[in-house]
Amino acid sequence: MPETDEFRPENRIGAVLVSSRSLDEYRRMFALTGADLAGRVLDCPGGAASLTAELTAAGGHALACDPVYERPVGQVREAALESLGRGYAYHQAHPDEYVWTYFRDPDHYLESRTRSAELFAADRAARPENYVHAELPALPFADRQFDLVLSSHLLFSYADRFDREFHVASLRELARVGREVRVFPLVSMGLAENPELAPVRAELAAAGLHTAIRPVDYEFQRGGDAMMTISRAGHDSAE
Repeated sequence: MPETDEFRPENRIGAVLVSSRSLDEYRRMFALTGADLAGRVLDCPGGAASLTAELTAAGGHALACDPVYERPVGQVREAALESLGRGYAYHQAHPDEYVWTYFRDPDHYLESRTRSAELFAADRAARPENYVHAELPALPFADRQFDLVLSSHLLFSYADRFDREFHVASLRELARVGREVRVFPLVSMGLAENPELAPVRAELAAAGLHTAIRPVDYEFQRGGDAMMTISRAGHDSAE
């Protein structure tokens, strides 16, 4: 996932975060039901999230992929904890960009994300086959290998450094390997609207993919309270 050199403003978050979100956060971000999680699930990019660990422990079928998985698990864990500290500092410096509804307060945020990073590290050490080194926009999976693909906090979140071509290519690839794709959030950090969303959806429609925007019962980044679903044209997906 190449980043353009022109977009590295010092007052933003810096390098792409290796985030560590829990299964409960995923449930809220993607409006997940038990039926959604009963199939084959791909988390892309997975970072240090504990979705795969928690879902597998409960008897589910989940796989995570991320270019960061080329590193040993200990290094990814350390990168996640560093990202957690950097994210915390960003929240404190930009309080107007966040709402504290899901997390009670910054301490709860740190506790939850640290626990997810530790669950991820333990699970990747125990079940490395569930963590695949792969990089958008080209994934090493078969067509429609997964029932549901979840993609959080990369596409659109870093629109300042990944262009429209990358977004469209990545979303088409996610739709190739999954029967349904859900993407969250739909805005970049510091922005309440996404001017690229409409043209990206238009290009996906031209490629035969149906998209819909759905509100979700989750908001941490202000304005980040909706997800996009993608399916092949003709499949059910309400606007």
